Amino acid sequence: MTDTVARPTDTPPGTPVPAAASTPTDAVPGVAGSTGTPTDATPATPPSLAVANDTATAFEGAPGTPVPVDNPALPEPGVRTEKRRPILAPWLRSRSDFTATVSRASGHAGYATTYHGLRLPWYGIQLTLMAPRGTARFVTSTNRWIWDREAAPLRDYAVRQEDVEEYMRLARLRAGRVRLRGFVTVVAAVFGLGFALWLYVMAPEYLYLFAAGGVLTLGYFGQQPDAPVIGPAVMRTELQKLTGSIVLRALDAIGNAKISAAVKKGGDMNGMRFTSEITRDGPGYRADLDLPYGVVPEDVMEERQALASGLRRKLGCVWPTGDPDEHEGRLILWVGDKPMNETTKPPWPLLKEGQVDLFKPVVFGNDQRMRDIVVTLMFASIVIGSIPRMGKTFLLRLLLLIAALDPRAELYGFDFKGTGDLGPLEPVCHRYRSGEDDEDILYVLHALRELKEELRRRAKVIRNLPRSRCPESKVTPALASDKALGLHPIVVGFDECQVPFEHEKYGAELTSICTDIAKRGPALGIVGMFATQRPDAKSLPPGISANAVLRFCLKVMSHTANDMVLGTGAYKAGIRATMFSRSDRGICWMSGEGDDPLIAASAFVDGPAAELVVARARVMREEYGNVTGHALGQGPSESRGMDVLGDVLKVFRADEDQLWGERIAARLAECWPDVYGEWNKGNVAPALRPYGITTADVWGTTDEGEKTTKRGVKRADVAAAVTRRDADRVAA
Repeated sequence: MTDTVARPTDTPPGTPVPAAASTPTDAVPGVAGSTGTPTDATPATPPSLAVANDTATAFEGAPGTPVPVDNPALPEPGVRTEKRRPILAPWLRSRSDFTATVSRASGHAGYATTYHGLRLPWYGIQLTLMAPRGTARFVTSTNRWIWDREAAPLRDYAVRQEDVEEYMRLARLRAGRVRLRGFVTVVAAVFGLGFALWLYVMAPEYLYLFAAGGVLTLGYFGQQPDAPVIGPAVMRTELQKLTGSIVLRALDAIGNAKISAAVKKGGDMNGMRFTSEITRDGPGYRADLDLPYGVVPEDVMEERQALASGLRRKLGCVWPTGDPDEHEGRLILWVGDKPMNETTKPPWPLLKEGQVDLFKPVVFGNDQRMRDIVVTLMFASIVIGSIPRMGKTFLLRLLLLIAALDPRAELYGFDFKGTGDLGPLEPVCHRYRSGEDDEDILYVLHALRELKEELRRRAKVIRNLPRSRCPESKVTPALASDKALGLHPIVVGFDECQVPFEHEKYGAELTSICTDIAKRGPALGIVGMFATQRPDAKSLPPGISANAVLRFCLKVMSHTANDMVLGTGAYKAGIRATMFSRSDRGICWMSGEGDDPLIAASAFVDGPAAELVVARARVMREEYGNVTGHALGQGPSESRGMDVLGDVLKVFRADEDQLWGERIAARLAECWPDVYGEWNKGNVAPALRPYGITTADVWGTTDEGEKTTKRGVKRADVAAAVTRRDADRVAA
């Protein structure tokens, strides 16, 4: 049966079909085009067997002449992609790669020269002592060559076989060789002796030089093959050059059934193949290949440890990723010469010079191949999470240093760890505080209240600007540079942000303001950065984590913490910061800067280096006229804040024992609009929960006079919480 499909014709209905045209498909009940029922002559065929092969299907039985399913006249898609191979090697087109390659080669050459140069006298002594043995070997080998000893076994064989003709031919050949080689030897000896006598008379110093060279040469031939005098300056490492067979061996080792089957069958049958040659890419190798059908790079990334075992490399050397420019089955396997945390990083470009525009990408670190990684801080809220001692604070400080190098930016630095890690930034901070005591938290609260008022002011300014100046209702570089508008960038950094959010008295208000910064701040030119070593719902409120654009996750211990920082589903998608080791300090998964998360190592800027950067930033700000607040010794103004328990208790009327959450929010906003102006019923329950008050269904009367239940709180619960709080303060 051919791979065909029935083509309708003009055959009138009712015309009988010839018996020769019927097929088993005609007898399949329920199949389109079936005209009969199963019989002994035409057994029923399951519909699944109607497919002839994997490229074309034959359905016969319908009136007409069958035609092939694969239409030869079917046009091509008309889309052609071609990937040109680079004219120059990749390391010649990248300044950093070129520098690394030349540095590695020149360093090796310099070391080898120094190593062997210091040992030359000892080499000379050893080779001189081996010269007699080399002379004996030279004489022996010359004698064998002159007398054609290498062909002696052939002549001996001809004698044993009594092959006279062959022996005579070999004898004549030997005689000719001996005459020629003897003549060459005599001529070389005569001319060599004559040349030596001429040098002895004309230039005896050169004779000594040639004699020394001859002695050393004879000593070289007198070495033992397994113990040469001149050994390698650099011992060969255990690393192997990456080859296709090693890559396939490693992929087979991860235990994926489809990959293992493709490796055993030769690959192409399952779609698995290398798409280009394995090349050097920075300080490592790069292999590009298509995975078997249905396998995605995340399947390989999940088994990175087994992959490293198959490659016989350290875990920090092996980095499988997808290729965003190709299809979902393309894998880029990059294998470094050394683990990422042991590779020397290039210096941060802004360490000694340069100015920043926060609206443009800025280099903040490197990827596994030591290529620059950039970050754009404007229009983003930022979350940084990790376990302690993994570089979280250094990363936050680096981002604040980037902001400091934009002279327009206004910086807020709050260090709730209290160790002074953000101290180098003090000379350029508008507001700065280090510590977790009540007075420190109160300072931060006053500063954030100012920032909340600034949010409102900016919203009004942008709302009143003409569309020609602000077409997208957000801060632009031109608006940020206009000092009259006051829409300059504001960058707020919180280290150990769980401390203020969990504060018993001020936590609710701080959480509310910071959530507002994360939600509305980016469009108004305000960037919030939140770093925590305990990324959970209590330490990192959902309102902040859900609205963070840029996410940096260093090592964490659980999938919950991983998804809290990188977003829900990141762990399942193979984006796992749990794979980092304790030695991978400063290495993180970065999400939000591009279409796909990537691994980055932040530039290392220690305290003294940070002070030098800040000193340069201070000069820029003085020239621009933007040294304010804490940098001038001024603190935030104290203003009336929220006392959630006391204020909620005050909005209860004397005759009310219980009140709906929506009415509490409305009355708070009416009484203290500057503090609770943006509250709604959703703010009440989270604000009261830290004091042990939970909402429940309570009775109330609507404005229309109808009695119903809604979520609310009881006056007695609020009063009891106030009593407990006041008693705790007295006891303290």
